[in-house]
Amino acid sequence: MTSSVFTAERLLFNPAIPDTDAIPTIFAFPNEYCVGITSLGYQVVWATLAMRSDVQVSRLFTDTHEQLPRKPELLGFSLSWELDYVNILNLLESLEIPVRSNARDNNHPIVFGGGPVLTANPEPFADFFDVILLGDGETLLGNFIEAYKEVRNADRQTQLKALAQIPGIYVPSLYEVEYHAADGAVKSIVPISTLIPDVVQKQTYRGNVLSASTVVTEKAAWENIYMVEVVRSCPEMCRFCLASYLTLPFRTASVEGSLIPAIEKGLSVTNRLGLLGASVTQHPEFEALLDYISQPKYNDVRLSIASVRTNTVTVQLAQTLAKRDTKSLTIAVESGSEKLRRIINKKLHNDEIIQAAVNAKAGGLSSLKLYGMAGIPGEEPEDLDATVAMMREIKKAAPGLRLTLGCSTFVPKAHTPFQWFGVNPQAEKRLQFLQKQLKPQGIDFRPESYNWSIIQALLSRGDRRLSHLLELTRDFGDSLGSYKRAFKQLKGQIPNLDFYVHAHWSTDQVLPWNHLQGPLPQSTLLKHLTDATSHFNPSQQELQPLKV
Repeated sequence: MTSSVFTAERLLFNPAIPDTDAIPTIFAFPNEYCVGITSLGYQVVWATLAMRSDVQVSRLFTDTHEQLPRKPELLGFSLSWELDYVNILNLLESLEIPVRSNARDNNHPIVFGGGPVLTANPEPFADFFDVILLGDGETLLGNFIEAYKEVRNADRQTQLKALAQIPGIYVPSLYEVEYHAADGAVKSIVPISTLIPDVVQKQTYRGNVLSASTVVTEKAAWENIYMVEVVRSCPEMCRFCLASYLTLPFRTASVEGSLIPAIEKGLSVTNRLGLLGASVTQHPEFEALLDYISQPKYNDVRLSIASVRTNTVTVQLAQTLAKRDTKSLTIAVESGSEKLRRIINKKLHNDEIIQAAVNAKAGGLSSLKLYGMAGIPGEEPEDLDATVAMMREIKKAAPGLRLTLGCSTFVPKAHTPFQWFGVNPQAEKRLQFLQKQLKPQGIDFRPESYNWSIIQALLSRGDRRLSHLLELTRDFGDSLGSYKRAFKQLKGQIPNLDFYVHAHWSTDQVLPWNHLQGPLPQSTLLKHLTDATSHFNPSQQELQPLKV
């Protein structure tokens, strides 16, 4: 079933010729080829493996694959979207590999996984993986392959115990989780032997050469795009934000040493350039980068920029984008309420947001997309009124600019100060309120599905007991109704949906990911939480996560 999609690829690296005893490896993306090949993380890991002569790597997607080895020794998955776990289970079955790690033996490959979903909280998926790589792949991947080579001919248990010694390599089966009750909170998470580390530390790459595309193809979801990572993490540290807290510290790619050579390489094969990062315009030399891309020789280049910080939207930026075939710009504002922005640590004022819209229009852009959020901890009805008022003001200040407000529901994320908060059950009504207020104003309001937010929260705060639920929902379908049906079937065996999704957790509680250390210790996250709740109104103090 090797597909012609691979023939459309233009490679920007030289694959190695595998040695005769190279490790037969499958590297999978649990979605269609057009989606997987648009993932920069997947591209980079695949290319890193393909450039090693000691590894023979084949790619696998849900709709196509390269020629697969008969007896793979390693099978890797890059997980970018929570609900793709269904495809992981399907792909394992198609390869005749048991979906649960405890059912595999010496004849099965070591199944490993990485990517943002697993680095944040791997626990709901832990029973499906032998090994999980926590953090940045730059050094972690090489260390994993080298460690595996040392124990390549050993039995499976010996291999797993050896791999667990490598910083950032998490072997879930070597940790025992105890609960206060079958449907209660986690009581303890301990390694099964003193030889296994108590805590696995997420690995952070600190260099100034970041990722760039290793392949360009018209078959990608973003056709023929060449992607360059300009920054990693975000210096703003909004208290709900996984992209900031989990990937700290903020790192920037060197313009002269890394970005310009990478862009030159990419633009030699395509004219579509994507600048990636949580806060691209906060690169200290962003203007120099913009000047470089503004050269006449790149006049035919189509430029896309990921979300930008509001107060960096200058007329020059808007002009450059407009000339480069970009019609729209995206900024995250979260709310029109100054109080809420203090709670979440969003260092931004309404006048800066209005100015960004004015500059976008003056620079020739035709639309501006803002990202907001409903159900932020500490939110009250008047905060929603403030968002509506802000949108009206923007419309008045920049008439003719098409305005879109994309709005999600607050979802707690592991390793952030808001991990102890639950999802606000009022959020769905609040999204409907915004819709009702903004539609008549001619503002395009695009709410994210509230039901999807519930599933996201479940998976982002889940523990290992959810693996049984995930296997059931796979048969029922991926709607919220399927999850509720599965909870009903497992009643008494696991906590209920409210426990995972809506409950405010105690700050004394053992969290499902307590044995997995992110960039900041829990004591720092607690300080940031206390700072956030100090801005709550007195009537809302009971909303705070409480010590037991």
